[in-house]
Amino acid sequence: MSVWESLKSWVGSVVFFIYYAVSTILFGALAPFATVLLPKAYRQPVLNLHNKGLLFVFRIVCGVKVEIVGREHINKDRPFVLVANHQSEWETYVLQVLMAPVSTVLKKELLSVPFFGWGLRMVQPIAIDRSQRTNALKQIISQGKERLEDGRSVLIFPEGTRIAPNKEQAFNKGAAMLATSAGVPILPVVHNAGYVWPGKRWRKFPGSIRVVIGPVIESEGKKTSALHEEMDVWMRAEMAKLPKGNSFLE
Repeated sequence: MSVWESLKSWVGSVVFFIYYAVSTILFGALAPFATVLLPKAYRQPVLNLHNKGLLFVFRIVCGVKVEIVGREHINKDRPFVLVANHQSEWETYVLQVLMAPVSTVLKKELLSVPFFGWGLRMVQPIAIDRSQRTNALKQIISQGKERLEDGRSVLIFPEGTRIAPNKEQAFNKGAAMLATSAGVPILPVVHNAGYVWPGKRWRKFPGSIRVVIGPVIESEGKKTSALHEEMDVWMRAEMAKLPKGNSFLE
């Protein structure tokens, strides 16, 4: 990265951080009122105004291009278990916009974050205690089935936490267990957003994000292990094809 590109990266990161903070505080402050006053069907569209604003400003001020492949595989008339690799915060916003309505499986501590957590509560997340793995899995299955029966898709990051794009971690079977239990398909997604919006770092980088949305993987007539393997094989193969990004992670 040249000196000029590095300078643009720092300036863009500062501008985006300011917008992110102001926007999150504003929407977070309004979220409790929206949750009480708005019917469930209107809460996600309202929150997505915030998400769309963040995504737009991020692209413009940080110099990021986004390519999304496989939009035709999204069927909003049928809820599904959405699975994606987890590298940053970016995918949590874009998947809420692309796949709405969707409830995300997340760590319960996030709901206690002022403003940010208040906004999350609007879209019926499944907040789990990751230190209690058995109870967390039961919660994902029970609450996940409730969300799916209510017409909401469920977003699960099978790695369980954010992983740098040059690292690998095993996928847990929670998504496959929920899909087989509820009788719904899995919709797999992979991306390389961690190269421009790295996890646990406030600085952003210019570059390109590629998102690949796969064909749905039907759960009917399949055991959990077989469904999980099919999901795992597709995601690993597609992740290997994704362009590599900035060298700062190496």
